[in-house]
Amino acid sequence: MLIPANIEHLRANESGRAWLDRLPQLVAECAESWQLRLGATLPGGSVSLPIEATTADGTAVVLKMQWPHRESDTEAAALALWNGDGAIRLLAADETRHALLLERCRPGTALSIEPSEVVLGVLAGLLPRLWKPAGAPFRSLADEASWWASHLERDWERAGKPFERALLDATLDSVRTLSGSQGEQVLLHQDLHPGNVLRAEREPWLAIDPKPLAGEREFGIAAIVRAVELEHSREQTLTRLDRLSSDLGLDRERARQWALVQAVAWLSYDDARTFIETATWLHEARRR
Repeated sequence: MLIPANIEHLRANESGRAWLDRLPQLVAECAESWQLRLGATLPGGSVSLPIEATTADGTAVVLKMQWPHRESDTEAAALALWNGDGAIRLLAADETRHALLLERCRPGTALSIEPSEVVLGVLAGLLPRLWKPAGAPFRSLADEASWWASHLERDWERAGKPFERALLDATLDSVRTLSGSQGEQVLLHQDLHPGNVLRAEREPWLAIDPKPLAGEREFGIAAIVRAVELEHSREQTLTRLDRLSSDLGLDRERARQWALVQAVAWLSYDDARTFIETATWLHEARRR
C-alpha cells in the first residue's frame, strides 16, 4: 500500500513511524473484520488516512485510519453523540486499531468552494446542532487551554520570538480570564473550518473530522473566524467575528479572545504569517 505524501511527515517522530509501518496491516485487518472492498485513498488531513470502501451489502462508506494522538482520542465519541445531526454518521469503531467506519458523503465537495456568504450561512446553521451538552469523556476546553499556555512561551522563544511579546501576554491573559468563567459546556468541533464540511445526500452539508472538546459556545467559532479560505484580511476576519457572534447570540468579546488564543496556540512556525496576522488583528480589536 502506498502511503500518501501528506502523512509521511509523521515519520519525524517515533510513534508516527511505528504507525505508518503498521498501517498496511491495520488497513487489511479492518477490511477483513468489516468485510470491506477497498477503493481509492481520499484527500485527507495530516494525521489520518481515509479510504473509500464498500460493505458486503453494497453500502458506500469511508474507512478512516487514525494516527493515535490527543486530538483524535474521542472522535468516535463525538460522532456518536451527534448521531448524524449535522455531522457524518459513525457506523463502527475499532479502538484497538484506531479505525472508524464512517458514512460517505456524496458528492463530497467541500464547503470551502462556495462563496463566503453561503459558507457563513451554512456554518451558522450547523453550529447550534453540533453544540450538544457534553462532559466526559471529552477533554475540557479549560484543560486544553491550560496545556496550550504551559508551553506557549517556550515555543515562542524557540521559534525566535516571531511576534511581539504583547501578543503572547494577551493570549496568556485570555486563557486565565476565560477558562474559569465559561458558560454551559457543549461539544465543540474545534476545527470547523469550511474544508471540514462536505456536500452530502442525506443533508446538504455535513461536518467531518472533529477534534472534540467540551467548553462554551464562544470558542466554537474560532476556526471560522481565522479561516483563510474565507479571505485573509483584517476586515473579513472581524466581519466573521461580528456576524457569527450576532447570529448565534454569542458574547463577542469572549469569542474574540478564544479566537485569539486558538490562533496563537495552533501556530505552525514553518508557515506562521497568516496565523500571526490573524492573531494581531484580533488583539487590536479588543475592547478598550
